[in-house]
Amino acid sequence: MSYSKRQIVEQAFEELGLATYVFDMTPDQFDSALKRLDAMIAEWSIKGIDLGYPITADPENSELASSSNVPTWASQALISNLALKIAPSYGKSPSPDTKQSAKTGYESLLIMNARPDRKSTRLNSSHIPLSRMPSSA
Repeated sequence: MSYSKRQIVEQAFEELGLATYVFDMTPDQFDSALKRLDAMIAEWSIKGIDLGYPITADPENSELASSSNVPTWASQALISNLALKIAPSYGKSPSPDTKQSAKTGYESLLIMNARPDRKSTRLNSSHIPLSRMPSSA
C-alpha cells in the first residue's frame, strides 16, 4: 500500500520541523504543497522517472486524500525533495541530512528507472535470430 498524497505532504512539513501538531497548517498551505508535489512529479516524468503517481492535467483536480501509487521504497525521495521545494515558502533552511536524503533519493530514482526490464533482456532460444544459431556440422 502506498502513501496518500496527504501523507507525503505532511511528512515533508515534518521534515522541515513544521509538524502538524506544532504548526497549525491551513488548507491553502496543504493545497500549495500538493501543487508543488504534482509539479515536481511531472518534471521528473519528463526525465524518465515513472513512479505510477497520477499526474493531473489540471492542478485544481488533484486530491490530497488520493493515493500516490508510489512504491514505498520511493516515498522518502518524494518527502525529502518536496521538503526542499517548500522550505523557502516557510523561511526554513533544510538540514544537511534532508538535503543529502533528497539527493540520494533522487539518484536512486534515476537508477531504478534506468534499469532495463529484466523480462525483455532474458535470453532464450526464441529471441536468437536464425542467422546466429550455431550450425551443426
